Amino acid sequence: MYAPTRRTFIRQAACAALTTSGLLNTIFDLRRLSAATFADTSDYKALVCLFLFGGNDANNVIIPHDNAGYNSYAAARGILAIPQASLLPLTLPNGDGRDFAFHPNLAELQALFNQGHLGIVSNVGTLVAPVTRAQYLAGGAAVPSQLFSHADQSVQWQTSVPDQVSKTGWGGRMADVLQSLNPNSKISLSISIAGTNTFEVGNTVLPYSISSNGSVGLAGFDGSANANVRLQAFKDLLALPHHNLLEQAYSDTVSRSIAANELLTSALAGIPPFQTVFPASALAQQLSMVAKLIAARTNLSMQRQIFFCSVGGYDTHGAQLTGQSNLFTELSQALNAFYSATTELGIAQQVTTFTASDFGRTYPTNGSGSDHGWGSHQFVLGGAVQGGRLFGTFPTLAVNGPDDTGQGRWIPTTSVDEFSATLATWFGVSASDLSTVLPNIGRFAHPNIGIFG
Repeated sequence: MYAPTRRTFIRQAACAALTTSGLLNTIFDLRRLSAATFADTSDYKALVCLFLFGGNDANNVIIPHDNAGYNSYAAARGILAIPQASLLPLTLPNGDGRDFAFHPNLAELQALFNQGHLGIVSNVGTLVAPVTRAQYLAGGAAVPSQLFSHADQSVQWQTSVPDQVSKTGWGGRMADVLQSLNPNSKISLSISIAGTNTFEVGNTVLPYSISSNGSVGLAGFDGSANANVRLQAFKDLLALPHHNLLEQAYSDTVSRSIAANELLTSALAGIPPFQTVFPASALAQQLSMVAKLIAARTNLSMQRQIFFCSVGGYDTHGAQLTGQSNLFTELSQALNAFYSATTELGIAQQVTTFTASDFGRTYPTNGSGSDHGWGSHQFVLGGAVQGGRLFGTFPTLAVNGPDDTGQGRWIPTTSVDEFSATLATWFGVSASDLSTVLPNIGRFAHPNIGIFG
């Protein structure tokens, strides 16, 4: 098992607010918020953000399956076109009039879609405000800053604030609003299994970062008698008064780190093994830990939990066919195992998982891959999802068509704000608090895109 050095532990601990009770007592008491300001929050809910870093080429996630649509797709994509015979057909609602299929390495997700547990949010991306092709080409239209930059767009997806620098993410702001629903919890509502992120950073609630194996503890303390004596001595030193502000902050952070590690380790110890078998991939192991934390929700006194997972490698400028196929196999199998685990726990209706990525990619190939795009398609998975459907407006797949900037980059027809607002509302954020979580939502016409019944 991974045992970090003292220096690594301190750095990780400083990046994560391991318990929020001290912050809440000294900065802002969220418990003063009236329960009447919330939507229906009587039951447990978990929201899982899965970030696909690099910019997933979703043009090869969901592909036109009818002959005319496929032939147009194949002509535009060139070497990147997936053979029609290998595509996995999707069952869309009667009367939809569209014929689509998934990439052949998404077999598990095809089954979940056709069973009604998985949906696709079409052509979603960062937007300052709605913009048309004509407005974009004319220049002067308000568009996100550094539009095709990995660093900027991944942060804007996580903050849902594309026109200014934001120190908080929309998941963190949502945690600020809903923290009072976990009144007895001594650990953060927001937990990351993928290191530091912006999505979960709030003004008062900060994420607790752990590994796929569990919480990160101090090295050298193995539970033996001598180790326990040394650990208690270390705790006593930390508890001494410190007159220097930095020393006190260090002491408080490390003390919370130790306490949270002990709490989480104890909470997970009593969780029986899953019958669901998770693959050995890094992503599947992250989601396995999320499932364990959900199983431990009662031990942790949680009514709401927000999780962050991630996987890299989606920046497919070259060798895309092989690289993306492997990534899709990992993604499909990991999400399928996670959904199966939530079903095993009997709470599939109460857990929603969604994907996000820096941006989409260009429709034409650059030779063996694709370049940075804009709008893309995202998965949303869970028992409460009205699955087997495409949400939002699917773009016209044509270079220089009505949804193209001019280079096969789709102008989003659904904003990150609208996607996020729909998820936040399901999670329990009231209409009156929605603008606190998503300050730009008033610029868009659809604060609910109908993902949930």
